Amino acid sequence: MRAVALGEYERLDDLMRSGRKIIQNTREFCFSLDAVLLAHFPRYRSRQRVLELGTGTGVIPLLIADEVAHVEAVEISPVMAELAARNAFMNELDEKITVKEGDYRAIRSLYPAESFDVVLANPPYRPVAHGQVNKMSGVARARHEFTATLTDVVCAARYALKFGGRFAMVHLPERLGEIIVAMHEHQMEPKRLRMVQPKAGKAPNMMLIEAVVGAAPGGLKVMPPLIVHREDGSYTEEILAIYGMQDAGEDT
Repeated sequence: MRAVALGEYERLDDLMRSGRKIIQNTREFCFSLDAVLLAHFPRYRSRQRVLELGTGTGVIPLLIADEVAHVEAVEISPVMAELAARNAFMNELDEKITVKEGDYRAIRSLYPAESFDVVLANPPYRPVAHGQVNKMSGVARARHEFTATLTDVVCAARYALKFGGRFAMVHLPERLGEIIVAMHEHQMEPKRLRMVQPKAGKAPNMMLIEAVVGAAPGGLKVMPPLIVHREDGSYTEEILAIYGMQDAGEDT
C-alpha cells in the first residue's frame, strides 16, 4: 500500500480485505453496510468489466477488484471522485480501477454503449418531495434523488451493459414495484432478489436485486432473507463473513 497524506476531516479505515484501507471524509457521505452488501451480491468472473454508477468513496471497486478484470467508477461529486481515485492509488489498484468525475445521466459522453458485463449501483433511495430541497444537506441529500432518479440509474445501466449483462442494485423494499417496471421498460428482467432484515422477525429495510439484459420475463429467484443482527445486537455469522470478521465472534 502506498503512503498518502490525510487531509482535514479525513480518516483511514481498514477494509479487512487483502490488506486494503480506505480514506473517508467525515464531512461527506461515508460508505455503510448497503455498499458492502451490494459488492458481495453478484457472482463475478475474472474476465468481466464492471461499472459502478455513483461510486462515492470508491469502496465497491476496492472490494471487488481481485475478482474481475477491470472496474470503472463514475462519480458526480468532484470531492468524492478525487477521494475515490486516491483510494485506488493508495491501494496500488490504479491500473485496475479507473475513476471518472462525471454525471451518469450523460453516460453516452463517458463510455461506449454496451461495453460492460456488470453494472452496480447504490443510488439515492428516496424521491424529493416538494418543499424538501432547502431543508436537507450532506448525508440527507446523498440519500434523496437530487442528482439522479430511479429511471436515470436504470437507463444508464442498460446503456452500459452488453446483452446478457447483469445489473445489481441495492434499494428500498418499498420501491420494488417501481424498480421492476423500470427494469422491464429498459429491456432488463430481475432474476435474483434478496431482502435484508435488521433482525429476524423484523420487516426488511433494504433489498438487493439483480437483473439480466435481454432475459425472458419470469424466473425470479427470491433468496432467503439476509439477517444483519442477532437479538443481542451483534452481527450474524453471515455479516461477519461478508465483512471479513469471522474471528471477531462475540467481540463484535
